[in-house]
Amino acid sequence: MRFGITTHRPPVLAALVAFTLSLTACSAGDLGSSGDEGELTLTFLVPTGPDSLPVGEQLAQDFMEANPDVEITVEARPGGAEGDNVVKTRLATGDMADVFQYNTGSLFQAINPGQNLVPLTDEGWTGGLDDLFAPTVTADDEVYGAPFGSNMGGGVLYNRQVYADLGLEVPTTWDAFMANNEAISDAGIAPVIQTYQDTWTSQLFVLADFHNVEAEEPGFAERYTANDAKYATTPAALRGFQHLQDTHDAGYLNEDFASATYEDGLRMIGEGEGAHYPMLTNAITPVVEAVPAAEDDMGFFALPGEDAAMNGLTAWSPGGVYIPTTTEGEKLEASKRFLAFIASPAGCESISRAQTPSGPYPVEGCELPGDVPQAVVDTQSYFEDDAVTPALEFLTPVKGPALEQIAVEVGSGIRSAQSGAELYDEDVEKQAQQLGLDGW
Repeated sequence: MRFGITTHRPPVLAALVAFTLSLTACSAGDLGSSGDEGELTLTFLVPTGPDSLPVGEQLAQDFMEANPDVEITVEARPGGAEGDNVVKTRLATGDMADVFQYNTGSLFQAINPGQNLVPLTDEGWTGGLDDLFAPTVTADDEVYGAPFGSNMGGGVLYNRQVYADLGLEVPTTWDAFMANNEAISDAGIAPVIQTYQDTWTSQLFVLADFHNVEAEEPGFAERYTANDAKYATTPAALRGFQHLQDTHDAGYLNEDFASATYEDGLRMIGEGEGAHYPMLTNAITPVVEAVPAAEDDMGFFALPGEDAAMNGLTAWSPGGVYIPTTTEGEKLEASKRFLAFIASPAGCESISRAQTPSGPYPVEGCELPGDVPQAVVDTQSYFEDDAVTPALEFLTPVKGPALEQIAVEVGSGIRSAQSGAELYDEDVEKQAQQLGLDGW
């Protein structure tokens, strides 16, 4: 899944070359090794990196153990823009793997699913996809993908020990959040961690605020797509940029915010050097890996808005797994079986063996493991309360590539919130015109 404007599910440094990893089923002894008569081989293309490749490997292994007539060869591609080019080139040349993982939402629409992908609407498992995920892999009323992971939330990771020591409560309004920041600052702790060395991390105050935007301005996504609404002229949307400015101007950021890296932020929130880190919940696992105590000491809350009664979560769907139209015959049927496995409780269990979920799974019947970190439990509560809105990128193709740089400028005091929003509106307009969208 691509996060925000220009980054994939963060933060994996993409390998510069692709490689192939062949997996053979542990239970394939009756059929012999790869290539033996009677055994069908599928190729499965996934991004390289610790948040994708192990999942692909585990899914392939577990499927093969239950389906010894099929062997799956896992191929790894780069991430980022280079990986996008690999996917689009292989689709265009008819050289795509039998099954492949790619983004959902607006970037899924950009690969022309009606032309390049096999529709799966009639497969029984599609009815078990949740209402957040299903639209992100749907085009012209056809469903094309199975979920490659769990849902994610965008909001604030916070150090529960700092909150306990200072007697603070989880805020449900921006004013309460800023009051907590003041108390934390008075205690000599950095209230808000920002890590602008990795520019993509600057975007959360804007992107994770979309639930609040939609709550205050219902239908904003549709008007935004039609060029009838702008960030700079919609007060609810402008607030995301204002939050960047306000936390900087109040002196609530860590002193090294300009040079700190994502890895620094993970360590700081885990150890309590900072109290809040605006971030996606897929950061929970690397925080716990870096600071094991964070499994209990770190929590998560949705980005607070103006009205506590409307408090809720901006959510990101996982990436999707797709079948290209070049997959035919027996391979097509085997590929459909593989996607049915992925979109089942057994598939969710397989994914959980490879990585800790970052939120609830978008598949009916799937449950989280009983030992997930507290921050994941906090994330799940918003889904249980039905207080969730999809991130804007899943509701519109209108995107601009410069948000992370603009957010750094606003969050560093270089540019005002109003100026940043106006500049982003200009950036978005260029992209919409390139896409040929109506009204632009």
